Amino acid sequence: MRTRTFWTVPAIAVLAWGAAYTDFDSAKHKFDEIESDRLRPGTRVELTQRELNAYVVREVPDGVRNPRVVVTAPGLATGTAMVDFGKVRRAQGHPPGWLMAKLLDGERPVSVTARIHSSGGTAQVDVEQVQISGVEIDGSTLDFLIQNCLLPLYPNAMVGRPFGLGHRIERLDVQPGGVGVVIGR
Repeated sequence: MRTRTFWTVPAIAVLAWGAAYTDFDSAKHKFDEIESDRLRPGTRVELTQRELNAYVVREVPDGVRNPRVVVTAPGLATGTAMVDFGKVRRAQGHPPGWLMAKLLDGERPVSVTARIHSSGGTAQVDVEQVQISGVEIDGSTLDFLIQNCLLPLYPNAMVGRPFGLGHRIERLDVQPGGVGVVIGR
């Protein structure tokens, strides 16, 4: 006769739960901890590149496929995705007119490189380069597109200007391999 030890069922449940615990779950748990405002000053929450990418994959809007974020150097990150701008606009409840639909519809490879600075509870994201279908957009053309296309569609986008981090975040330590979130006060 086989005996069952008391820990067998709980151990199996823990192993099964652990196997189902994903990088997204880990990132979500860390974001929830930060947003709880209960972390002690000086706490550093590490988000790995895998966790960040798992989170991004789940959170992108309709019309965006295969998103990926890579921190290429300290403070420098590049995001890539396949984007159907027409589908994104429709998902936001703003279907483009006939002419704009002809320009926006269809997936295109998009790459955005940005420099992220932060300290004292504030951060700033400066877009350095955008590529759409292999066409590089930077300098004054990029500034024009941010001011006249991006910001009118996304007035809450904080590009090229400082913004508060909230939740007592002192700074973001953006490094290859991940992002360290440092809690202050």
